[in-house]
Amino acid sequence: MRLAVVGALALTPFLLTSVAYAQEPEACRFICGLEWKFEPTFTVENLAKRHRVVTADGVTEPAPRERVFETVLALDMKTKVPWLGFTAEAIATPFADDNEVELEFESNFHWLTESMTRGWVTSHFDVVDQFSAAARPHDRRAYTHKLDFELDTAFHVFNGLPKGRWLRGVEFETSLDFLATGRPKAGDVFPDGSRYLDSASPWSASCLVIIPIAPF
Repeated sequence: MRLAVVGALALTPFLLTSVAYAQEPEACRFICGLEWKFEPTFTVENLAKRHRVVTADGVTEPAPRERVFETVLALDMKTKVPWLGFTAEAIATPFADDNEVELEFESNFHWLTESMTRGWVTSHFDVVDQFSAAARPHDRRAYTHKLDFELDTAFHVFNGLPKGRWLRGVEFETSLDFLATGRPKAGDVFPDGSRYLDSASPWSASCLVIIPIAPF
């Protein structure tokens, strides 16, 4: 519950900003076109270069490809620069035992825009500040910042509907992630006695549905 409150507080400034812009659209200087979105997401972790782990019993085994269901509340922030946007996300794993909350703050660099594909496909490269549970045994804090890179491609399957229809904004997206920092390294020993022989796999992939909630 405490983490959920922290996540809500972290997103409060963006909510207030979006309300202000909704009331005074002419005040938009750089960030505008704000939209809340809900994104149910299926993620496969340890997608490639699976690391090896020695268990407390001395057994060496490759890390499994874990399948995770996540719920994401995202605030999408368009800017006056066509190829640049920002996103703030609060992520939860409702069916996981720990159900930890994760926050992400993304800079989105659009290389494939709607104008290039007549609105059917878009894609962007993201540089992400991921604030999530500490993953290394010697981390001094429960949560740490991590650098993540994403390549997201969205398919606007309802683009043929008339403008103004809510369903027109629903998208199906794929995401390929590379977690550059903050993951366990070769030689790390954990409290349960397990030891990593290789650095943890940085690769994961996701499939998600993007559902618009409140455009401004």
